[in-house]
Amino acid sequence: MKVMIRKDAKGVLSAYVPKKDLEEPIVSMERPGMWGGSVTLANGWELALPEMADGTTLPITVEARRTSQGDD
Repeated sequence: MKVMIRKDAKGVLSAYVPKKDLEEPIVSMERPGMWGGSVTLANGWELALPEMADGTTLPITVEARRTSQGDD
């Protein structure tokens, strides 16, 4: 699914899923650099993100895979 990853003025990362009209903060990351690992959203969803360079600029839209249900 397409997911937009962005960082707000306070440095908080969030994920926006246009197909679900869902925006949630990212509360944990499997890897410090985020890319190539999974992230957990505040609603419990886990998303597997693609490999990208650590210095990738945000916002960016990527193809992510949902690996858990969380709150629908």
